[in-house]
Amino acid sequence: MDSLRLFVSVPVAGFRVAQAREFWETYPIPPPATVHGMLLSLVGEPNRLTHQGAEIAVALVSAPERSTVLRTLWRVKEAESGPGQGSNKRPDFQELLSDVRLSVWLRRGETEQAPSSLYDRVTAAMLSPGDVSRFGGLSLGESTHLVNEVRLWRDSDPPEGSLVLNDPQGDLSLPVWPDHVGSIGTRWGQFRLLDRAPLPAEPPKEAWTPMRPPDA
Repeated sequence: MDSLRLFVSVPVAGFRVAQAREFWETYPIPPPATVHGMLLSLVGEPNRLTHQGAEIAVALVSAPERSTVLRTLWRVKEAESGPGQGSNKRPDFQELLSDVRLSVWLRRGETEQAPSSLYDRVTAAMLSPGDVSRFGGLSLGESTHLVNEVRLWRDSDPPEGSLVLNDPQGDLSLPVWPDHVGSIGTRWGQFRLLDRAPLPAEPPKEAWTPMRPPDA
């Protein structure tokens, strides 16, 4: 099955651990759902159901540095106060990663039903970016965590990295399909981040994750 390989770099990003509260810890890698959202934004697709079933694989090709910042977070505590006003804001600590560089593979999934697959659309966007109709900045996660570069993989790109594998015994529980209204409908997956090693041109089957909701 044909796959597309991309190089993605983000200067600063944070992938908040779902259970984190006062201290916003970050996952060491972007969850599959975050990478999927970035690819949808890249091609200007607002409906994530359009390409459910698309499959992605990810490897971390940099060694990001962790830092902690103090930021003001908004919440809804008092209905009578405006957004970010009064007790509707509070200071909290957040972990960030600097110099995030990824190898991202994408292929059409066996259950993807769209006439033009996400693989086809991203390929077209890489070859003719001026033909893409989209809006807003391209980010990986939060809107302020803007992507610096996304392009086709080159032979000169890093030959080594840490591949992300699906593993029922893995120590990383990551969202694959988030429920944006409540957490009950979120599809989770167990993953393992391998030690740094030479990366294959084509990931093994354990590295591929189908992007679909829990009931699909």
